[in-house]
Amino acid sequence: MGITATTLKVNGLDMHVVMEGAGPDVLLLHGFPDTHAIWRHQVPALAAAGFRVIAPDLRGCGLTSMPSKVSDYHLTHLVADVIALLDVLGIAKVRLVAHDWGAVIGWQLALQHPERVERYCALSVGHPSCYATGGLKQKLKGYYIALFQIPWLPERALKLCDWAPLRWLTRCSHEMDHWRAALARPGRMRAGINYYRANLGLIVPRERGCARVPVLGIYSSQDIALVEAQMTRSAQYCKAGWRYIRFDGVGHWIASEAPQQLNPVLIDFLQ
Repeated sequence: MGITATTLKVNGLDMHVVMEGAGPDVLLLHGFPDTHAIWRHQVPALAAAGFRVIAPDLRGCGLTSMPSKVSDYHLTHLVADVIALLDVLGIAKVRLVAHDWGAVIGWQLALQHPERVERYCALSVGHPSCYATGGLKQKLKGYYIALFQIPWLPERALKLCDWAPLRWLTRCSHEMDHWRAALARPGRMRAGINYYRANLGLIVPRERGCARVPVLGIYSSQDIALVEAQMTRSAQYCKAGWRYIRFDGVGHWIASEAPQQLNPVLIDFLQ
């Protein structure tokens, strides 16, 4: 079965979704500043391994509808979008793989709706309680979150000098062509940054409960945004099973930087 790109009515949005394969359902959730394209190496590999792979553009990203208010990007809406997508596709329970903001959504989905998640692979981002208590080093690595609270300036500044600030912020030149194509559309950069503006409360330490589904946490040693402890400490919040893998010499964008390492691990875990 070949790749299919479609637009679905999901939670009041026109959601762009890419699907490929047949078999147990695997949902891939991207982060910022990505679209579904970050999974371009995983979609065909997982489909070939016998899964139906579903990779949406999340709210405000790619070709999906872009609500205008900051509050439209609160985590409650982001989780509701995923639940609505599963409902539209008739999926009772899904295997979930998520990265960056997608992983934040994925953790919340696993915590609040374990009946909809069979197992969960979190790339880069650990349990929300561990991120919030990640200490000074994590706060320093996440300095950009404070900068993103400034109105209108970040979305303009990141595009200056042929996107040099975004290139410097991410240290990820191999994704720049994809990001430029997606974020050059009017309003798309603001929508992505609104994820940070609408969810500043995630940095406040508090207990957020335990995951009741098996979890695989994958961290990369050259991650520019996250410390390893916020992933490894997640074990205490994963009572239904926890497995941890570290990729050495790999940066934050694991899916496109190290697919030859990631894909076999995903296939093994998802099967």
